[in-house]
This record gives sequence, C-alpha cells and structure tokens, in this order.
Amino acid sequence: MRNFDELSEKEILALAIGNEEEDGRIYADFAEGLRADYPASAKVFDAMAAEEGEHRRRLIELYRQRFGEHIPLIRRQDVRGFVQHRPVWQLRPLGIETTRRQAQLMEAETQRFYRRAAAHSTDASIRKLLGDLAEAEAAHERTAEGLVAANVPANVAHEEAEVQRRLFLLRVIQPGLVGLMDGSVSTLAPVFAAAFATGRSWEAFVVGLAASIGAGISMGFAEALSDNGSLTGRGAPWLRGGITGLMTTLGGVGHTLPFLIPHFFTATVLAIVVVVAELAAITWVRWRYMDTPPFSAALQIGFGGALVFATGILIGSS
Repeated sequence: MRNFDELSEKEILALAIGNEEEDGRIYADFAEGLRADYPASAKVFDAMAAEEGEHRRRLIELYRQRFGEHIPLIRRQDVRGFVQHRPVWQLRPLGIETTRRQAQLMEAETQRFYRRAAAHSTDASIRKLLGDLAEAEAAHERTAEGLVAANVPANVAHEEAEVQRRLFLLRVIQPGLVGLMDGSVSTLAPVFAAAFATGRSWEAFVVGLAASIGAGISMGFAEALSDNGSLTGRGAPWLRGGITGLMTTLGGVGHTLPFLIPHFFTATVLAIVVVVAELAAITWVRWRYMDTPPFSAALQIGFGGALVFATGILIGSS
C-alpha cells in the first residue's frame, strides 16, 4: 500500500475515477436491495448512482485532456487511509438504517478525499473539479441524512450523536475488538499446548504471558502502520495501535493468569471458564456494535475458538 501524499496528480485522478465507479455500483446495489420495502429510498439511491456516473464521466474527460487515454487501475484498497467497506451482498437483507450508515460513511470519506486531493494538486482545472466534486459529495451526505426523516422512527439519535458514535466505533471499538479477538483466540493454542505438554501450571503461564505480550506488540504495530487516519477520520494511528495492542495482550493474559494457581487441574478448569467468558464478551461486542446477529456471532467465535483450543490440546498431548 502507498501513502496518499506519495500519489501524483495522474494517480489521484485515476483513484478518483475508480472510487466513483465503485461508489456508483454500491448505490445501485442499495437501490436494488431497498426497492421492495422502501421504493422512495430506492429512487434516491438510483439518482445518487447516476450522479456518481456523471462524476466519473467528468473525471475521465479531464484525465484524457491531461494524461491521455490509458487510465491505470488504482483502487482505494491500494492506498492507506480508506475504510474497508463490507460488500453489500454481505449486508443483506438490507435495512434503511444499514444503508443510511454506509452511505454517510462513504460520502464523508469521499468528500475528505476530494478536499485533500484538491489541496494536493497544483493544476487549476484539476483543483476546481475536485473541489466541485467535494461539494457534490457533501450534498450526497445530506441526501443520505434525509432518508431518516422519511423512513426511520422519530426516536433515531440526532446527527451529532450519530457522528460521535461512528467516530467512537472507528477509533475505539473496531481496533479494540480486533485486538481482543486476536488475543483471546490466537493464544489459546500455545497456552494449552504448553499446559498439556508439561502438566505444570508455571510453564503454561510463562508461555501464555510471552505469547500475549508478543501478540500485543505485533498487533499494535500492524494496526498503527495500516492506516494513518488522514482520509478515514479513524484518529491517530498510534492511539489505535495502542488500543489494539493493549486489548490483544489482555485477551491472552485473561486465560493465562489462572495458571498462576499451582494445582494444575484447578488452573486448567478456571482457564477454560475464562476462555468461555472471553468469547462471550467478543460475541456481545460484535452484536452490540457491529450489527452481527447474536447467534451468528456466537457460532463464528465459538467455532474458531474451539478449533484453536483443540489444536493446542492435540499438539500438547502428542
């Protein structure tokens, strides 16, 4: 991945063209998914998709004037700073709240991108077009907000609270959940492998502590270096990295601490109870903040944890 500041004007325009094409297809998917239950909102997303197509046409026209016919394929996942959106087919059945949140996040991200791109450009025609597109994306964001009044209950939180919730989700919950999942699941195998291989609590504790701290350092650096937050609004990278690293370490230390108990059988049973509690906490967070159905979240986390747990026991007992 490359940093945004390293892109040339040619690459920025190519990235903008790819963004508009992808966003247009996403809005068309939203319209198709909402058409049966929310026909009025489907028409809004149809219009937004058409407007993204017009933005793409204007960008291509300017690109041809400046750089010729060949447009390199540069995607948002190739550049640090963009949110990785879940594919629309994974969000079905679509609800008006889900599409509204996604649309607001997409438009805020794209608007921020165009404003940074305009400031980055030295060509007057490119700066003007990118500035105009930033204003158009701001209008889209207001359009997405307008869907609330027509289609959702009156007790939906005010926009300011919604923005704060989204920022909290991006800056705290997501990195913390990633760390907790990695720490709780990935350290199961080494901890219980050491426990069943040696039959002694202290050895299992030492291995678990080393695995937890090592995983915390690794995950913290990985999160901090993956996204500088300049386009996504996800905040300072080292803060996110610190949250991820801390939660990774805590996730592993939780089921490591019981092995401070000298009696091996008691320590092992208590560690298993802690593992179940950790997986239940992860399931609750995914249901509460990530809109994952509770049964689905429990099944996914439980199955993954059971596989890693079984791997540790099998290796340790062999």
